[in-house]
Amino acid sequence: MGSEKHYPEERPVHQVTVDGFWLDQYPVTNERFARFVAETGHVTFAEIAPDPADYPGALPHMLYAGSLVFFKPDGPVNTREMANWWRFERGADWRHPYGPNSSIEGLEQHPVVHVAFSDAEAFARWEGKSLPSEAEWEFAARGGIAAMPYAWGHEFIPGNRFMANTWQGDFPWQNLVEDGFERTSPVDAFPANGYGLHDMIGNVWEWTTDWYVPRHPGDGVKACCVPVNPRGAPENESYDPAQPEIRIPSKVLKGGSHLCAPNYCRRYRPAARFPEPIDTSTCHVGFRCIVRAEIGVTPGPA
Repeated sequence: MGSEKHYPEERPVHQVTVDGFWLDQYPVTNERFARFVAETGHVTFAEIAPDPADYPGALPHMLYAGSLVFFKPDGPVNTREMANWWRFERGADWRHPYGPNSSIEGLEQHPVVHVAFSDAEAFARWEGKSLPSEAEWEFAARGGIAAMPYAWGHEFIPGNRFMANTWQGDFPWQNLVEDGFERTSPVDAFPANGYGLHDMIGNVWEWTTDWYVPRHPGDGVKACCVPVNPRGAPENESYDPAQPEIRIPSKVLKGGSHLCAPNYCRRYRPAARFPEPIDTSTCHVGFRCIVRAEIGVTPGPA
């Protein structure tokens, strides 16, 4: 698990043990999530106005329901300033992925987005499942191939065949769409890995249960078999240094997304990882579910 050759948070390479499990073949789609909402009445995090008590110092008129949406700039911009392409959009949610005037019509088999960690957990419970740990997710993403940078081998685009939905061109302003998709894609649009799993790389980032810390532990770790919900995140949890008074912990995201590009974010690899605050939803983050062997249930396809 991990990598010594890419981003520092992926180090060190280390041995981890996980027990057997089943993982959803695809990320959770808009169609699956719509059934969940219809049957439970679940209201997602993005659809609820923030509580001022959770965001000290925030201006009242900025505390509205919404989510982060990517907007492509007209030309080259400073890539150190994410505000050049991210906007907290009022009315953006899973039903309206690009803002209040958009819809998921025709996107039924695309991954659901604008789901915070709590939304993903709620869905997993409804299906009688859980969310995967980082180790379980990475093991599955590798598809039986060890020590390779990509889930399919050494080359990012083997034989000029695109293996995942990522960004081609100069991010964030130039998307050449050589893989056929400017935004999300149907969850079966790209080849499955060695375990028959689709979209483990690219399309949307996926939530895991691990609290984010900026480095892996050493060898000999036994990955926890049951997700834990600690009262608080670890002491060395990564918080936003620009807003130290707002202590929102982060979970590990895996897999990269359609916004990952060679010139900006080469996180379209099994070892790659990224911190996502648990109170955040975006247009490029989704999830999939897991059933562990000890539960004793053989699930149907999903």
